[in-house]
Amino acid sequence: MTDSTAYLPTYKMEALDIHMIPLTVTLDGQAYQEEIDISAKEFYNKVRGEGPLPKSSQPPVGEFVSLFESFVPKYDEVISIHLSSGISGTLAGAVQAGEMVKDVVVHVFDSEVSCYMQGFYVLRAAKLAKKGLPATAILAELNEMKKSMRAYFMVDDLAHLQRGGRLSSAQALIGGLLQVKPILHFEEKVIVPFEKIRTRKKAMKRISDMLAADAAKMPLEAAIIHGNCPKDAAEWMRELKEELPDVLFTISHFGPVIGTHLGEGAMGLGWVERKE
Repeated sequence: MTDSTAYLPTYKMEALDIHMIPLTVTLDGQAYQEEIDISAKEFYNKVRGEGPLPKSSQPPVGEFVSLFESFVPKYDEVISIHLSSGISGTLAGAVQAGEMVKDVVVHVFDSEVSCYMQGFYVLRAAKLAKKGLPATAILAELNEMKKSMRAYFMVDDLAHLQRGGRLSSAQALIGGLLQVKPILHFEEKVIVPFEKIRTRKKAMKRISDMLAADAAKMPLEAAIIHGNCPKDAAEWMRELKEELPDVLFTISHFGPVIGTHLGEGAMGLGWVERKE
């Protein structure tokens, strides 16, 4: 199982018997469970302008307990894969709930990333479970995946990061004047700047070049992730497929919880070594 920030398509979760627990985003005093009560497109339409910034929250421990208990007696072990513990308390909630339930053993895994890169772990784990591998072997494979996992994000609106407390006013002002597009990545479980690039086009080219460098060393599967700009994502994938025909690409999105912090127009690209 996983949480909603993996942003996996419903059909993939159903096909592989993947369960999902949603995080919540609060807009104008109303709480929405992402991927259930509100779509990414609806979210971005609601948050445009100068209104109050949305707030996101992790699932209550009680919801984890209820979900884990619902697995009995069909399952005796659960691998629960979540977004990085450095940016959310969701994983800690899963650990706490796992210690409270009986008759099912819960193995909690820290993806140390989020979005579809988190989803790569979930899909790999589910496929291995379908093959009958034990939890210990699946967890060993997930830890092996960390060695080749890469994730880079580019935000389109520095002011949005500043409003969310992720960037100082001075940095936002200077970045806006110079049209700096910071490339972000995960380091030690938290999101930190990787490089500052002058334009969006150059930032995307820099990320593409890093993908190409890794693709020359190993077979890869990659995900292009967008903040409500599907046409940009589709065009980027078309360009990347031309350059890197052996990479297996998919397109995903930044949903409400992650979109709260990155803003509309954000773009990301992540990849991992492909095993099948």
